[in-house]
Amino acid sequence: MTNAKSGSKILIDALLRQNVEMIFGYPGGAVLPLYDALYDGEMPHILTRHEQGAVHAAEGYAKATGKPGVVVVTSGPGATNAVTGIADAMSDSVPLVVFTGQVTTNGIGKDAFQEADVVGITMPITKNNYQVRDTSELPRIIDEAFHIASTGRKGPVVIDLPKDMTIIESDAEHPPALALPSYQPTVFPNKLQVKKLMEELKEAKKPLVLAGAGVVQANASEELTAFVEKHKLPVLSTLLGLGAVPSEHELFLGMGGMHGSFAANMALTDCDLLINIGSRFDDRLASAPQEFVPNAVVAHIDIDPAEIGKIIETKIPIVADAKETLKEMLTYELCENGDCWSDWRKINQSRKKLHPFKYDAEQQKEIKPQKVIEYIGKLTAGEAIVVTDVGQHQMWTAQFYPFKNEKQFITSGGLGTMGYGIPAAIGAKLGCREKEVVLFVGDGGFQMTNQELAILNDYDLPIKIVLLNNQSLGMVRQWQESFFNERRSESVFASQPDFVKLAEAYGISAVRITDPQKVEADLTEAFKEKGPILIEVAVSQTEHVLPMVPAGKPNYQMMGVD
Repeated sequence: MTNAKSGSKILIDALLRQNVEMIFGYPGGAVLPLYDALYDGEMPHILTRHEQGAVHAAEGYAKATGKPGVVVVTSGPGATNAVTGIADAMSDSVPLVVFTGQVTTNGIGKDAFQEADVVGITMPITKNNYQVRDTSELPRIIDEAFHIASTGRKGPVVIDLPKDMTIIESDAEHPPALALPSYQPTVFPNKLQVKKLMEELKEAKKPLVLAGAGVVQANASEELTAFVEKHKLPVLSTLLGLGAVPSEHELFLGMGGMHGSFAANMALTDCDLLINIGSRFDDRLASAPQEFVPNAVVAHIDIDPAEIGKIIETKIPIVADAKETLKEMLTYELCENGDCWSDWRKINQSRKKLHPFKYDAEQQKEIKPQKVIEYIGKLTAGEAIVVTDVGQHQMWTAQFYPFKNEKQFITSGGLGTMGYGIPAAIGAKLGCREKEVVLFVGDGGFQMTNQELAILNDYDLPIKIVLLNNQSLGMVRQWQESFFNERRSESVFASQPDFVKLAEAYGISAVRITDPQKVEADLTEAFKEKGPILIEVAVSQTEHVLPMVPAGKPNYQMMGVD
């Protein structure tokens, strides 16, 4: 075999053919041959400080760029530490290819050192997974993995890699073409179904468009905005659909659901036609499915047929890519005067004006977290890539940051993973170095993955980290105060580290903002920092995220609305 190469070299060559820009990972015994091959520098590698951080960083990279994130971890605990990130990616349809080290093939099933059944563990939380048993199969497996991860409803694919498969040599050649007859995602819509939808729209009196993550995944923001503008249709979004239509667009009603706007939730209640594009009707949007859009015919456009009819009865199903479907929908003309629904639009715009997201901006006793986010929106002109961790700050960011573009808001939606923020911001910045990246994080989530701060100077990543410190697990505390008789069980921190000193220990600039009367001036000064900076803001310890739809209640039963 004159052209024989080790499995490690075959793997790297396959990644180069996929135009992979970087790998996120953490070495260990089972992947040492692969890391030895990486030493030659053909494939850039980002050394995180924890395997969970590696996967979240790859997610941030994938969400910001639209390209698959690539991860390498070792066997046993290396692989199990990656499980949370893999599950998060599955929930949010994030394209990842994760290589997990494994013991040698003759040791599998014998409880060898650092062995774990990665295929079994990850089967429910991956789009597909493989275990390599023949080095010559590596090129085919890797090509399939990238294709599956990045097409249809995107998601994570795991490749379990026994150590000997990275050492054994093979002259395996790159396969000429993919052959996956059982995996053929539908991209283009059925034109008859689109016609049916547009006929229903023509007859509707109160139509409403819902934009989910599928719009963002399909790069369909331009088509969606053109469609709602053409027909002057009110539009709302899910959490992960934010940015699909600019937040300040006159037709945009805001985010719907548990912490959505009054206008968005009331439009869902009153509409007679809901056009859902790329949302899976999760329980944060439709907490009471039996009372969700009670008066509406539902049309559901989704690339995953399993989602249609799963939660909400659907009259007009369209299994297809959001961008291609919107292109077809844009070919229809409905109104001679171009405005069929002026009265309905005026009702929604009136609600939006009368009941905006709000907070007590006048008081000067404590810093309001909403004000911090709102002002940073002005400082960044609404153009930054915004990353959040999970909790109250996440919802306030969704409510108060003025998003303009798709792939601008990067957060953990379906799984709600605390600790997501710091590594995801790192991945987003590595993927989009030309863009400003701002991370909003709470004091709880910050303490889960703050070791990844070490990466910022290692890779020259000037991220603005805004730590909103309310000295508690704010969202847990809010639920306890609202639904558990204010019994704050283990949700308030008795002690905290000095976050400024912690950042400085990693060689990062840091400031602490405590004066409500100087918050805007202090933020302005902090944002002048050229390198990475931690901006700790001591915010109100009692603030609630409002409005709020209690779990299991219909969307019109919102707390915190005048």
